[in-house]
Amino acid sequence: MRAERLVALLFTLQSKRSATIAELADALAVSERTMHRDVAALQATGVPIWTEAGRNGGVRLVDGWRTRLDGLTSREAVAIFAMGVPRALAELGLGTAVSAAHAKVSATLPAPLRDQAQHVAQRFHLDAPGWFKREDEAEHLADVARAVWEQHQVRVTYGERKVVRVLDPLGLVLKAGVWYLVARVDSSIRTYRVSRIAAVEELDERFDRPTDFDLASWWQHSSAQFERSLHETDVRVRLSPAGVRSLPTILDADIAAEALAGTQPGPDGWTEVVLGLERPDIAAVQLMPLGIEVEILEPAAVRAAFADAARQMWERHR
Repeated sequence: MRAERLVALLFTLQSKRSATIAELADALAVSERTMHRDVAALQATGVPIWTEAGRNGGVRLVDGWRTRLDGLTSREAVAIFAMGVPRALAELGLGTAVSAAHAKVSATLPAPLRDQAQHVAQRFHLDAPGWFKREDEAEHLADVARAVWEQHQVRVTYGERKVVRVLDPLGLVLKAGVWYLVARVDSSIRTYRVSRIAAVEELDERFDRPTDFDLASWWQHSSAQFERSLHETDVRVRLSPAGVRSLPTILDADIAAEALAGTQPGPDGWTEVVLGLERPDIAAVQLMPLGIEVEILEPAAVRAAFADAARQMWERHR
């Protein structure tokens, strides 16, 4: 990653023109000793950098020297500038790479575009996890990510049973604040929750990625299969107007949208829909947050489980 850091340093200097060692170290999240070495490394490659000692001294590029930004449209440059360094990329060891792109764009954007990028960055922010959900403590994420980059096999200890597996790590996916490892084991491709990896050992053996494997496509297909496997019970319900409004917050938004598509409220204002949910006992629990805004029509098992739970709540609170 040092090469990426040197690029980041170069374009940071181009943007700032002059900065102290402490300021540069802070910008690139390294020690001042490391920053001194990086400055010397850039000087050794021929980059015209002056260093000045003393209270007002620092590091600066020779006036008039600059690199050029090629191959990006103004909109692409603005997008990179506005993106900053998301925490997720930093966790994967890509923080320096994005910092380099950020500094490079900042150094070469015309002032109007730079102002536009800052305008965007101050108004849009990505916060992946849902409300009241904590991000997984993925202790071994960095080790797994390194194996993914370098195509090295890993031996992992996984889950409560401490199962040991040798995996070909193909990719990492971040979904709602949770990291998942997509890996090949034997002849199949499976998904592992990184936070459930108790130990990981990078092996010397390298592996060849399947030529026809596309991580995004595989994840989309696998996720759809998983969602379909959970929807084993069709539940017919009636929803009040408040229930219709609340449904996307109680269930998955896509499930709610699919169920409500094309429906119309009846004369009493209630809407009848069919929901694809899990087994009856879980389906009843999923619908409990709707309270009096839902009436379960069928199947009888879900209606009975819902009524039983409501009866227990009544007995406890009367």
